Amino acid sequence: MAVRARTSLGMFLSLVVLGSTPLLWSIIASGLPVESPEMLPRMIALMWVPAVASVVTRLVRREGFRDVSFRIGGWKGVRAVGLAVIFPALVGLIAYGVAWGTGLAEFTPPAGGWFPGIGSPILRFAAVALVSMLVGSLVGVITAAGEEIGWRGFMLTRLFDSGVPYPLLVSGIVWSLWHVPAIFSGQYAAGPYPWFSALAFVAFGVGISVFWGTLRLQTGSVWGAVLGHSSWNALIEGPFTSYTHGTQSALWVGESGIIVVIVVGMLTFACVNTVLRTRRDRLGGASEAAAQLAGTAS
Repeated sequence: MAVRARTSLGMFLSLVVLGSTPLLWSIIASGLPVESPEMLPRMIALMWVPAVASVVTRLVRREGFRDVSFRIGGWKGVRAVGLAVIFPALVGLIAYGVAWGTGLAEFTPPAGGWFPGIGSPILRFAAVALVSMLVGSLVGVITAAGEEIGWRGFMLTRLFDSGVPYPLLVSGIVWSLWHVPAIFSGQYAAGPYPWFSALAFVAFGVGISVFWGTLRLQTGSVWGAVLGHSSWNALIEGPFTSYTHGTQSALWVGESGIIVVIVVGMLTFACVNTVLRTRRDRLGGASEAAAQLAGTAS
């Protein structure tokens, strides 16, 4: 099984590189921020590269699709989805709250935007954040599913089957490095020092990947990872970012911000330990690797 899994993993990663390279080249050559409207078609195509790569690998290798599991998975799945959707809100409230409260970043409502009739900036932010979490998370599935069907739906389980040490950790590193070219170009999650932003993003990526990956392993379903990813994009890259300003704010908050990296790590540690305590018997070998990474293995 290990040899077969390594072959499939190698094919998947090769296809991801082949599919991503021309799109990343086009995005970087444009010089435009990835969130600009002109970038939307290319960003959607890029985010679906992992899913397409996994489908092609499954078809060529005749592996089938049963292990992806698009079922919610009963109460376990509902709980995982709920935790995944709420997680970004917790990160944002703590990390951005600290930055706003200490003056490391400024809380400033954007001009225009949603709910301009609400006079209180805090109430307006709360309304935007609530809509982003409930509605934006569902809309964002269109793009988040493209990544998660590939990364957590295929790559993560093959890392386990291949016998790769610390597969949750490795999955986070691979996912993070996929984003690094756009960070170095200053178009995505880049602070004042792109090299530092890249390193910080890898740390963030490992933390969030352990969280999403553990939910995937706990439930056997990709929906926790998909909706968690979608909720993160809708909340953190939405209202939390748009309401935050300051010359050095990107150093402290955002996906490569120091405070966000720390808070993601702490909350992931807490959530993963809770999940592993209640579901360790269902995770099998995955629980041992995840427990070691979280510091809970005996």
